[in-house]
Amino acid sequence: MSVTTAERDAVPADGEPPDSGERHRLTAVTGLAALSLDAMASVAYGPEAIVLVLAAAGAHGLGFTLPVTLAIAGLLAVLVASYRQVIAAFPDGGGSYAVAKRHLGARTSLVAAGSLVLDYVLNVAVAVTAGVAALTSAFPALYADRLWLCLAVLVLITGVNLRGIVESAKAFIVPTVIFVGSILVLIGVGLFRSAPVSTEAAAGHASVLSDNATTVGALLLLKAFASGCSALTGVEAIANAVPSFRVPRARRAQHAEVALGAVLGLMLIGLSVLISRFHLQPVEGVTVLAQLTDASLGHNWAFYVIQFATTVLLALSANTSFGGLPVLLKLLARDNYLPHVFALKADRQVHRHGVLTLALVSAALLVFSGGDTNTLVPLFAIGVFVGFTVAQVGMVRHWHTGRGPGWRGKALLNGFGGVLTGAAAVVVTATKFEEGAWLIVIALPLLVVAFETVHRAYTRIGGRLGLGLIPEAPHRDRSVVVVPVSSLSRLTSEALTAAASLGDEVRAVTVSYPDPEDRAALHTLERAWAQWDPGVPLIRLTCERRTLGRPIAAYVREVAATEPATRVTVLIAETEPDRLWQRLLQNQRGAVVAHAVRRETDAVICRLRFRLS
Repeated sequence: MSVTTAERDAVPADGEPPDSGERHRLTAVTGLAALSLDAMASVAYGPEAIVLVLAAAGAHGLGFTLPVTLAIAGLLAVLVASYRQVIAAFPDGGGSYAVAKRHLGARTSLVAAGSLVLDYVLNVAVAVTAGVAALTSAFPALYADRLWLCLAVLVLITGVNLRGIVESAKAFIVPTVIFVGSILVLIGVGLFRSAPVSTEAAAGHASVLSDNATTVGALLLLKAFASGCSALTGVEAIANAVPSFRVPRARRAQHAEVALGAVLGLMLIGLSVLISRFHLQPVEGVTVLAQLTDASLGHNWAFYVIQFATTVLLALSANTSFGGLPVLLKLLARDNYLPHVFALKADRQVHRHGVLTLALVSAALLVFSGGDTNTLVPLFAIGVFVGFTVAQVGMVRHWHTGRGPGWRGKALLNGFGGVLTGAAAVVVTATKFEEGAWLIVIALPLLVVAFETVHRAYTRIGGRLGLGLIPEAPHRDRSVVVVPVSSLSRLTSEALTAAASLGDEVRAVTVSYPDPEDRAALHTLERAWAQWDPGVPLIRLTCERRTLGRPIAAYVREVAATEPATRVTVLIAETEPDRLWQRLLQNQRGAVVAHAVRRETDAVICRLRFRLS
């Protein structure tokens, strides 16, 4: 793959990034750690999902574990090759959304974006609950507090990501290396064993293997394939977050994508070989990975190391969403399908609003599920397969339109992958529909409608603002500055001074009420005003009801009606206290006036902050 001219020019001769912002971006290694945790952790539940389906056909059904896994590994290879091409063709990120936007139309791109948003959010909730479930399995006394543990883990991951994606990647390199290394050691040692060295982990647990089912039909194999495809979630995350990599961004992201596919495929196939070698049978209360660890390494310290590493990585695999979703939200905001605040970056290259929104929605899901993984898993894989399918079909159009060298082979590869992922999406939705997949079927169209609603609103706003058109030349209007006052102080003097600097004429207004106490305060103010004589008239606004903002707004409307060529500004003076807590001592009169004037008039509102320090 050739590096783009812009990327080549962005790197000076000494190899250092041209700006300090590059050091807050990802290398291929840190990108693999930050964005592949979801896919890596899936080996803890992907093979188990296959085994649990095939167990319905008894011991004969378990014999198809390796063939089904090889089919999934083949699909993984297709997806990795496809997303490697997506990275090269769409270096600005966005994955299936960017592909569909260019080649399949706006509506299809929104379907892809919605499916990715749902998958990212659900990935956080599933990853956190699965990690905590593994922890409470080791320490049953914590089970009653699993929801609070889930929320604590979510807060921790959110805090790390708010410090920047590079910092989060560095924090997750060690647990990723430990987990992957442990699984590879498990597989390597197991391949040299002819029989399990220990079955202590499964001892005393009831088998879920069916005794009377002996035939394996195409539907059962298809269900096993669809269930095992949950191990492929997260493959698209690197393609979605290409802008988070250092230059040359596309090349680094491609290297990370290939490494992810190679490691994930090796682990999935290796574990499936051990399942067949040890004739493993699924049991209640013990994961397949735990049984494999027990059989390969024995029930010793190594067993607990792998279980703990699995717990940590499952919890931290939520970081894939924190790396990919904010970039996707930025692209949607840039295209006017989400509020523009999602396109803003804080320091350390963090899309802070995207990170916080993901955390809040995920927290709501955790509370809704009570920290239970089984409530969320049926919803998990549907969105990502919709995105896979859209991306594959879009890439077929991409190659057909460009017709570059070798385009037929590339289009055939993407078309084959699209058929496989489309079939998997249909099967997963059909088999999981009553278990909660119907929520995704409803939520995805609603999300698309929300995107289109935001886009129409921005289109209307842009039309009224005349965006893209040359406006008329600016001119100067006569200006009147209205200053609400309630007493004489240094703040009043500062307000009138600022007002005199802003407008041609300054008018101070005060609201009076019929109560005797209020009338006395008004007379005191008027006498003091006359004695002070600032050269600004004090206008009394009488109001029968005890309200502050509406009389001032009514006066502004009157000025605008009687003096149509005059620009009216309302200057609201407020104190800025030394301490944050001292804001609670303020009466919020300025906010009340500003709200009423903004709602009922077209006047310019100026908030003058007078610092007390």
